[in-house]
Amino acid sequence: MGISFSHAVSKFKSLADGISNDVMQGKLQVGDNLLSINEASAKYKVSRDTVFKAYNELKRRGVIDSTPQKGYFITGEVNHVLLLLDNYTPFKQQLYHRLADNLPENYKVDLIFHQYNKRLFETLIRESIGKYSMYVVMNFSDEHFSESLTAIPSQKLLLLDFGNFEKDGYPYICQNFNEAFYQCLKEGSDLLKKYRKMVFVFPEELSHPASSIESFSRFCRDEQLECSVIRRQADWKGVEAQTAYLCILPEDLVKIVKDADARQLIIGADVGLIAYNDDPVLEVIKDGITSISVDFGLMGEMAARYIKTKEMVQEYLPTRLIRRSSL
Repeated sequence: MGISFSHAVSKFKSLADGISNDVMQGKLQVGDNLLSINEASAKYKVSRDTVFKAYNELKRRGVIDSTPQKGYFITGEVNHVLLLLDNYTPFKQQLYHRLADNLPENYKVDLIFHQYNKRLFETLIRESIGKYSMYVVMNFSDEHFSESLTAIPSQKLLLLDFGNFEKDGYPYICQNFNEAFYQCLKEGSDLLKKYRKMVFVFPEELSHPASSIESFSRFCRDEQLECSVIRRQADWKGVEAQTAYLCILPEDLVKIVKDADARQLIIGADVGLIAYNDDPVLEVIKDGITSISVDFGLMGEMAARYIKTKEMVQEYLPTRLIRRSSL
C-alpha cells in the first residue's frame, strides 16, 4: 500500500484515503486484516495517534471495523464519488448540496470544475480512473460524447446536463436545450407578444449549446416577432423600449437592468427580461426576473439516488418557465 503525505492534507486523512484507494482498486478485500496501530505507525513513520485517527475515519466511512480478537479489518466497499461540473454558479452549488445531502454519511464527494477547458477535462478524467467508485460528469460538449469518458465503466458513469449525443448505453439526467426551450417560449407567448421585438444575448465565447439560437429564431418566426441575436460586444447598442431580452450570463442581465435604469425604462413594462437558469436572487431583483430553467436541486437529488441504487436512469428533466414581474 503506497501512502503519500503532503503538507496540504493532514497525515491521518492521507493514510485513510490511501487505504480507501487500495480497497477501491481491489488491493484490499472484504475480510482482509489491516496492520495493527503499532505496525502501521512504524511502517509509515507517523504517530500512533495519527493511525488511530485514520482508522476511526475509515470506521466512520463504513470501510473498516475492529474486534478484540481480529484487530482492524475491511468490512465494506469504498463510496468515493467524483462530481465533475463545468463551472461554478449558484445553481451548480444547489446541485452539489442536494446530491451530498441525499447520500449517506459514509459517501465522500469530490467536487471539481473543468471550466470548459478540454485539456483540463481530459486530464482530470485520465488521472481519476480507478480512484472513484462513481463518476458524475457534466460532459465537455452538448454535441459530442467525450472520448476520454470511454475509459470509465458505463455503470460507474452518470452523465449530467448536456446530452444531445448518442448515449443509449449510459445513465443520464439531462436538460433539453432545444425543443423544451422552444416550448417554454411558447408558454410565455401571451406576454412576449406584447413587445415589438425579442433579443437573445448570446456571446460567442459562451459554452451554452448554440442550437438554442435556432429554437429561439423558430419561436420568433412562428409568433411573427421581430428578433435578433447579439453575439459580439460590439453589436450591443443599448436597451431599447418595447423589446424583450433573453440572456444567459448574469453579467448580461446586470448590464440590461442598469442600462434600462439609465434610460428610465421600466423592467416589466417598457422592457421585458428573461434569464436562462434560475437563481434565488432573481426573485428579488426588480420585483422578480422571469427565468427558464430546470430544477438543478432535483438533478442533484436524482443523481444521489442513482449513486445509491445503481438503478438505470435515462431522463430529461422538465424545463420550466418561471413567471415573474420582468415580463
